[in-house]
Amino acid sequence: MVGKLELRGRRRETAALVGLVGEAKAGRSQVLVLTGEAGVGKSVLLEVLVAGADGCRVTRTAGIESEMELAYAGLHQLCLPFLDNLERLPEPQRDALGTAFGLRSGATPDRFLIGLAVLNLLASGEQPVVCVVDDAQWLDLMSARILAFVARRLGAESVAMVFAVRDGIAHEFEGLPELAVRGLDDGDARALLESVLPGPIDPRVRDRIVAETRGNPLALLELPRAWTAAELADGQMSGTLAGRIEDGFARRLEALPTETRLLLLTAAAEPLGDPTLLWRAAEQLGLGTDVAAGAIASGLIEFDQQVRFRHPLVRSAAYRTATPQQRLAVHRALAAVTDPETDPDRRAWHRAQAAVTPDEDVAADLERSADRARARGGFFAAGIFLERAAALTIDPDRRADRVLAAATAKRSAGALDSALDLLGGAATGPANPVREAEITRLRGEIAFDRGHAVEAARTLVKAAQQLEPHNHDQARVAYLEAMSAAIWASGPETPGILTETATAAPTPHSGGGEGGQGAGEPVLRGGGGAGGEVLLQALAVRFTQGYGAAAAQLREALDQAREGDADDGWLWLAGNRASGIVAIDLWDLDTALELAARHDRVARDSGALVQLQWALNFRANVVSMTGDLTATAAYVEEERQLAKASGNRVLGIGAMQLEALRGDESTAQPLIDTMIREARAQEQGRMTAIATYTSALLNNGLGRYETARDAALQVFEQDPVAYGALAVGELAEAASRTGDRKLVETTLTWLADRVAAVPTDWSRGMHARAQALLTNDETAYRASIDHLGRTALRLETARAELLYGEWLRREGRRQDAREHLRTAHEQLSAMGTAAFADRARHELLATGETVRKRTAETTNDLTSQEAQIAGLARDGLTNPEIAAQLFISPRTVEWHLRKTFSKLGITSRRQLRTALAR
Repeated sequence: MVGKLELRGRRRETAALVGLVGEAKAGRSQVLVLTGEAGVGKSVLLEVLVAGADGCRVTRTAGIESEMELAYAGLHQLCLPFLDNLERLPEPQRDALGTAFGLRSGATPDRFLIGLAVLNLLASGEQPVVCVVDDAQWLDLMSARILAFVARRLGAESVAMVFAVRDGIAHEFEGLPELAVRGLDDGDARALLESVLPGPIDPRVRDRIVAETRGNPLALLELPRAWTAAELADGQMSGTLAGRIEDGFARRLEALPTETRLLLLTAAAEPLGDPTLLWRAAEQLGLGTDVAAGAIASGLIEFDQQVRFRHPLVRSAAYRTATPQQRLAVHRALAAVTDPETDPDRRAWHRAQAAVTPDEDVAADLERSADRARARGGFFAAGIFLERAAALTIDPDRRADRVLAAATAKRSAGALDSALDLLGGAATGPANPVREAEITRLRGEIAFDRGHAVEAARTLVKAAQQLEPHNHDQARVAYLEAMSAAIWASGPETPGILTETATAAPTPHSGGGEGGQGAGEPVLRGGGGAGGEVLLQALAVRFTQGYGAAAAQLREALDQAREGDADDGWLWLAGNRASGIVAIDLWDLDTALELAARHDRVARDSGALVQLQWALNFRANVVSMTGDLTATAAYVEEERQLAKASGNRVLGIGAMQLEALRGDESTAQPLIDTMIREARAQEQGRMTAIATYTSALLNNGLGRYETARDAALQVFEQDPVAYGALAVGELAEAASRTGDRKLVETTLTWLADRVAAVPTDWSRGMHARAQALLTNDETAYRASIDHLGRTALRLETARAELLYGEWLRREGRRQDAREHLRTAHEQLSAMGTAAFADRARHELLATGETVRKRTAETTNDLTSQEAQIAGLARDGLTNPEIAAQLFISPRTVEWHLRKTFSKLGITSRRQLRTALAR
């Protein structure tokens, strides 16, 4: 009767859940987040969902506040019914998930590779799957992040995921479809209240209770059972609703015998709900089996295949109302009965909760748990273990080391505020120059994580100088980190940061100081070694002695990046923050394309989605220079999808430049303005330069040459690594169109110095173009086209044709102009660079030629993701291989291919090559 009353008035919610299961059965994945205050009925609705999931495979878990420190605890419980299919997953996913769950040893898995494994595991069977997660706000951080990722990547799988989260508590499921669960209306609330009242009640008091509980079913059911007759008579209540409900449960607990309360406390402290473990702990505490009868009679707990409380607030009340001595005794008993071989981390945690004074044995146990958590990618859990280990450590030097290790783990987990708080404790330890240097370094890294690049550069230089006498290799890594931060910080607001950082970098040094890395020691974090040494020196020379002096060393560093092992830390540092940039600075598009593709591949293989977002943006930008805007758009869309799935912000660099190349001012300009505004707020000078260069590119296409000149000049005067090479062409063109000969001369001199240092076809082509714009030398126009035509720079080659054609028309040579303008128009139109193509069209019209404005073909109307999947299938990749690359499931790949075949009017993969070419 009560259950029916609780569900009265829930037609909207129950209909949504029924529909969700139906959609999943039809092969259309569904996600829903139930939100509401404690006791409002979310758990009851989840029971309705489970009861109605006939024909589905149901898996469920619940977050438990006391278990939030144990990495992957909730995820493991949810995946447990599917682990028989673990071996059917692709090897990287199988290894990642197995390592996370402690089923095998291996390299630290990336959480997004684990997420892809979970996605494919849930979709591996024939039955539809319903995943139910109650109290999702209490899931451990890694489980929550991975499940949020999976929920955002669901496509055509027969999977439904429902999360219940409590109002007012931060959680990882923001942005997913929500259904707010509110209290019962007054009529249903009165009926529910009257069903549990022990006798008649003044209608005014009844109505006040209904009003103050806001129709909360649990409050209506539980509070009358805990109130005295006097309290029921006057209806006086105080405190928050959740607090009042928990207090009501606490009163019911107080009425129970001491031994019964102790059993409930033991169940509250044992989050697995394992009856065997509970009874073994109860035996340790001297509790007989007859105690269970009283616990069951209370209605607060039930014992079946799993121990379950009436409500999570019962668990918290049972734990909160116990005395400290009782809690210590319970955790001691649970530690004694928890298997140290199969569940060492939970045992270590119970031991820690039972410790009241420093205990090195327990602290060392926690430290080992932290090592295991780190190896599985559970950095937040590792930080919690290490923080507790430090609190139990009596030796001040060792305690400071553990606090620093905890801060490092918290930073890796993205808990930056917590990491900074811990650093204060690490700094209070005994004097230790190496530890002090590492504290400084971590502060610098956190500053960079937060986007404070200037502060990061200066702090990391200080850390490197502190490390230099003690560990040469680690000092070099810190200098490289500082140089990277300085590159991103450099701009008009911080004009001296590059020189300041470069001047601080040491001269070449052959040996390491005391404590340097020896043979067989672990690879340095962030990279290092000979490649890092060469890059560091090359960048230092670049920013102190100039481009020409550094060119040879930059070339050597770039060659080492190309030849380096894709698995070592050096490639990550160089590929992500330096080498790709250096490749453009050296006018070497082929190497830039190669490094961009390689970084993309390594990021995909490791599942590092944040790295992959950066890789996709860089790849979009360098590929756009080849004129392939279709591929560029695919990279841009994938970055957007990954950001949505992972909860990260969209970087948007590629999107901004793509829209500028398309000449769509209404889309491009807001992106440019936003990036400049945000970059200036954080003193991210390089991002300002990128956006300002993009403004020059956009306005040159639109023929707004004064605006383009002013924007390009800002970037040119700053001369940022790589973007100076890009901005100089925009500046030369815009300056020539505004009659600023002196400025064109300046670009020509600058380019002559670059060609002398790095004589590539790209640099020579741009030098010839500037010379032609300044001198009207036809030979220079032809040389520009010739040099650029020998590169992959199809866009720049087409623009060179456009500039030559424009000059020929102004010279009155209409017939000659038509040939080059026609070539430019065809190429620029085919690329999709509408504004530049429109310039060529207008010039052709001025020569007297009839030309129609080309419109985009819309017969296929493929989405970016459909086009990307179709391209991979055309290239011979299987559905599982495509799924692994794009972080989706094979079923979703199959679904997209079916839609693509329909749009293209084909029936097989063999026809894709012809259809896509068409």
